[in-house]
Amino acid sequence: MNARLAPTLTARMSPFSLWRSVLAAALLGACNMAVQAGEVSVAVAANFAAPMARIAASFRLSTGHVARLSTGSTGKFYSQIVAGAPFEILLAADDETPRRLLREGHAVAGTASTYAIGQLVLWSAQAGVVDDQGNVLGQGRFKHLAIANPRTSPYGAAALQVLQKRGLLPTLQKRLVTGESVGQAYQFVATGNAELGFVALSQVLKPGQAAAGSMWRVPQALFDEIRQDAVLLKAGASNPAARALLNYLKTPAARAVIDAYGYGDPLAR
Repeated sequence: MNARLAPTLTARMSPFSLWRSVLAAALLGACNMAVQAGEVSVAVAANFAAPMARIAASFRLSTGHVARLSTGSTGKFYSQIVAGAPFEILLAADDETPRRLLREGHAVAGTASTYAIGQLVLWSAQAGVVDDQGNVLGQGRFKHLAIANPRTSPYGAAALQVLQKRGLLPTLQKRLVTGESVGQAYQFVATGNAELGFVALSQVLKPGQAAAGSMWRVPQALFDEIRQDAVLLKAGASNPAARALLNYLKTPAARAVIDAYGYGDPLAR
């Protein structure tokens, strides 16, 4: 055929055929992304449940990887991991548990890093109950004070430190209602089973909304800094999705979510 008379491929294609080719290419790209995408099993400290749900959603949109989240107390997760639970990443409520897992050979060396600095608050679901200095603790106008288990939760341990430094632990000991995690401590207050309690700021601070009830943001001088570390566990050592998630926690998109929930940013120091 004479080259000058032969129409080009594009010229011979109808608009519908051209659109169909573009769509096929897009679907092929999506399929390739799906093939490359993986899943990662993540144990998440109770206080970080809400921000991590948002981060997991944006992580999936950005990478195609799916993060399967389980939430609970850091101490309980430690016991499960040591017993062989197939978690691939731990987002702890402290920095000691990841270090311990590393020492005992349950985590991958060189992968631990601080993803957030926890903030402790004394909170009531009712407005006007908690003053901005926490003086309500010494006034005795409540029957129950909720805290997380101090043996398994850094937030519970921090709450005891506050009471000890204020000299209130002996008088308030019998009023303490202890939850398995800071998530359960929050539920005690939210449902009215305790008039007030020590919880994480991230649990009462909703991005773009005023905090419900009343609260006292506890000064850092009254408790040890709550450094929350993430670590890659041995079960996830060969999983690209696990390493991708650890890297994603350091991106501006993830940092913006963490900041919106009131955590301190270790990367800003």
